[in-house]
Amino acid sequence: MSIFFYNEDVVLPEVNFKALENVLKSEIRINKSKLGEVNYIFCSDEYLFDINVKFLKHNFYTDVITFDYSADGVVSGDIYISTERVLNNSITFDQLYMDELVRVVSHGLLHLLRYNDKEPEDVIVMRMKETDLVSKFNSLVGL
Repeated sequence: MSIFFYNEDVVLPEVNFKALENVLKSEIRINKSKLGEVNYIFCSDEYLFDINVKFLKHNFYTDVITFDYSADGVVSGDIYISTERVLNNSITFDQLYMDELVRVVSHGLLHLLRYNDKEPEDVIVMRMKETDLVSKFNSLVGL
C-alpha cells in the first residue's frame, strides 16, 4: 500500500516527501510490520484543535493526532499535523523547522507502530526513535 501526504487548510510543507516516505517505510519494516495506508494531513492549529475537541474531548492545542486503524500487523491510520504548532515548537525548542516537522511526522507513525509516550520511560524511547528517524531523513537529503 502507500503513504499519502495531504493538506487541509494550509499549504503543503516544502519537504522531500520521497525521502520522508523512504524513512517511514524503512521504520515499518524494521518493526516487522506491513504498510497498509497511512495518510498524513497537514492542517492549521484551529483545524487540529477542533479534531482534538470533537473526537478526543481534549480542550487544548497539539501538534499531532493519530487515528490508528492498524490490524494484524498491517500499519494504517490518519495522522493530522498542525504546521503552525510545528513552527511554534521549532522556535520554542530552538530546532530547525524541518527537523521538528520530521520529528512530528515520525511521532505519528511511531504511535501506529505501538510506541507510547504516556510513561516517562516510554517518552525516552519515543524521543530516541524520533531522533533516529530525523537523522536518517537528514542523511537521505544530504543535511
